[in-house]
Amino acid sequence: MKKTEINIKESFDLYEHYNIKVDQNQSLLRIDKYLIDKLPGVSRKKIQDGIKNGFVKVNDISIKQSYKVKPQDKIIISFPNPPKDNKIIPEDIKLDIQYEDKECLVVNKPAGMVVHPAYQNWSGTLVNALVFHFNNLPEMPNNIGRPGLVHRIDKDTSGLLVIAKTDKSMLSLAKQFFDHTIERSYIALVWGELKEKSGKIDVNLGRSFKDRRVVDSFPNSDFGRKAITYYKVIKSFTYVSLIECRLETGRTHQIRAHMKHLGNPIFNDALYGGNKIIKGTLFNKYKKFIENCFKLIPRQALHAKSLGFVHPKTKKKMFFESEFPDDLKAVISKWENYTIGQGD
Repeated sequence: MKKTEINIKESFDLYEHYNIKVDQNQSLLRIDKYLIDKLPGVSRKKIQDGIKNGFVKVNDISIKQSYKVKPQDKIIISFPNPPKDNKIIPEDIKLDIQYEDKECLVVNKPAGMVVHPAYQNWSGTLVNALVFHFNNLPEMPNNIGRPGLVHRIDKDTSGLLVIAKTDKSMLSLAKQFFDHTIERSYIALVWGELKEKSGKIDVNLGRSFKDRRVVDSFPNSDFGRKAITYYKVIKSFTYVSLIECRLETGRTHQIRAHMKHLGNPIFNDALYGGNKIIKGTLFNKYKKFIENCFKLIPRQALHAKSLGFVHPKTKKKMFFESEFPDDLKAVISKWENYTIGQGD
């Protein structure tokens, strides 16, 4: 009987629904009770059945219902059905539109907004807003459920995105991205001073073998995908630097992974190690200063500042620039004042 049950479970195609990392201050607690608190929309029975059937794993190992979660545990919950279908729910969310015509529009995405629906983020996304404001946005055949999108930026990265409003526009813009003719520049505040004031990072990137959320660098290797970033230093504040990055390719987390590879992770980038003190003194006053900076910009200090492309219909070159968001301006100002105070 047990063998039959195992075979049935192994025949399922499992879809990840939740990925949870237990807080470092969490006290020991039965996993079913812990998950009921963390997943208010999921019934206790479904959680208990999921544990029994092996759909809940802790640190990649199936566990029993009596298991007690510990600090830093990694919990992955999967079920034999997709989390959601491709139906997008229109939501009346205000869009910061920088430009619009019949073919396309350029939007300035705020930090904290996810670009398209995905697990744990089925609402409040840019796509939910787009389908509310615009009818019949096109979709690429391999991008179902993401109407209008030809590229994206991370949730906690702010800045410019171009949206296609017609099928022809989508094909034109997608080809420009494929041909690497789109002009994109980002502004980032990174830890430390770069060895060179400008340079080219040509290092392959691929998903980490240890953590699927993270992109790793693979220098001098054929593994991963080719990724090229050009950078130049705008201003140095001794312990951090303000830089501009231009993308030749557009890989997931490209700038974030490349800057970590150089040893200059983006300021307050939790996923790539920028949310701790990398450069500076050991004095408590400095530590407090950094804590205050992190509060000012509680995300990676990365902004998609400019975007250039050829208009899909008129064939004219279009170029757009966005203002720095308030949190980035505030933390830059704080570092400027700190540098002046240090006599640099």
